Amino acid sequence: MTAPRITLEDLRCFEWPFRLRLPFRFGVITVTHGRQAVLVARVRLENGRVVEGMAAETLAAKWFDKDPALTDEQNEHQLRRAIEIARNAYLAAGPSTPFALFADSYAGVLAQAAIERLPPLVAGFGPALIDRAILDAVLRAHGVSFATGMRANVAGIAPHPAIADLDGFDWNGFLAGLSPQPRIAARHTVGLVDPITASDQPAASRVEDGLPETLEEVCTTYGHTHFKLKVGGDVAADVDRLSRIAAVLDRLAPGYVTTLDGNEQYADAEAALALWRAIEAEPRLARLRQSVLFIEQPVKRAAALAADMTPLATYRPVIVDESDGTLDAFLAARERGYTGVSSKNCKGFYKSLVNLARCRVWNGEAGAERFFMSGEDLTTLAGLCVQQDLALVSLLGLGHVERNGHHFVDGFAGRPRAEAERFLVAHPGLYRPSARGPRLAITEGMLDLGSLDCAGFGSAVLPGTAAMEPMPKAAWPVS
Repeated sequence: MTAPRITLEDLRCFEWPFRLRLPFRFGVITVTHGRQAVLVARVRLENGRVVEGMAAETLAAKWFDKDPALTDEQNEHQLRRAIEIARNAYLAAGPSTPFALFADSYAGVLAQAAIERLPPLVAGFGPALIDRAILDAVLRAHGVSFATGMRANVAGIAPHPAIADLDGFDWNGFLAGLSPQPRIAARHTVGLVDPITASDQPAASRVEDGLPETLEEVCTTYGHTHFKLKVGGDVAADVDRLSRIAAVLDRLAPGYVTTLDGNEQYADAEAALALWRAIEAEPRLARLRQSVLFIEQPVKRAAALAADMTPLATYRPVIVDESDGTLDAFLAARERGYTGVSSKNCKGFYKSLVNLARCRVWNGEAGAERFFMSGEDLTTLAGLCVQQDLALVSLLGLGHVERNGHHFVDGFAGRPRAEAERFLVAHPGLYRPSARGPRLAITEGMLDLGSLDCAGFGSAVLPGTAAMEPMPKAAWPVS
């Protein structure tokens, strides 16, 4: 398939608010509500045909920029401004392939963001969404799915100065050799304030909406075998909480595997290593310790790429996440002992594919499977958002992916019921009906991805914008 040369003619931006059914704490913030951004890209093809595509992602506060001096509202405005910067760059560009539009604009977008005091992780949010909406339009124009289109390199990914380390890499061969997964294990997130057993949750605080609330209830309802456990930076408190989690998993989730997420809560590599040694010394954690696949960025991003992670990585692989702000961040992380990197659609699907290619190259050079990708969540909500992320991790060939949006948000809550039903009809294996409306279907801990093999980027239907709010102009920079 020849990659088309396209022109972005217009980009319309919308938002809608949502509330969490349960509070979710990661790092220094406890989340109770949020807003999702929805983009509609109008793309002109070389033959003059005009098509539209969409993308959706949460405007997540206190993840892209954890500066405590900024309010959640200011964090949201940062992300809106990132979209505006990328939108201006893409609209000013001439006809090009979808990938060239991203890669040619990359340095300029990053430079403008820096002028406006937007960190690289924030800056990447704008291109990540716009690229997805553009590719959705291109895939719909060709009548092919994300997996089919990407394996044929419909985006036109090719060597480029923005990824100079992969100069000469065989992108067509690499993409053609990818094997999309029809099913994937959902790795359940246990947040820092999540109730583990019924004793952790006073009766008056229960939601009582018929959905699981405690970790015990999650295990018996969904049958998970994969779990992501948040730790908070206090070794004694973390070991105690992990021990209480282990008591449940040892009993209710035979054969379970876990990952530990430090969420940048440890000051340095030595502090993170102290946590691991405390885990090794705790008899109650014998089974859980064996289950840990990797540790997700435990060190604060200001020091993460300066710290030598090799001592900790001797025990378990360490992945870079929040410090993966630029296209070359994984190169720097590799030099510091990190062997893994997260895939998140909010960081851009091109970055995920670039980093997977690096893993293949580096593993070939090492003669061993040392470098790897993981699939992580950022509260991907039911509908277009979660489906586009699942389409990506399926193409990457991952065996499991962190999922938390279905647990902390009540299905399609905040969206019209008729829209939710349309998604259920179009993707019956991915959703299940319930008295409160369609919800993500997790059976024996697994998600069925078969219905994502449809024309477009992971969705046979698109959300309506009539019930959404126009995205306001970003109130950024601040004085």
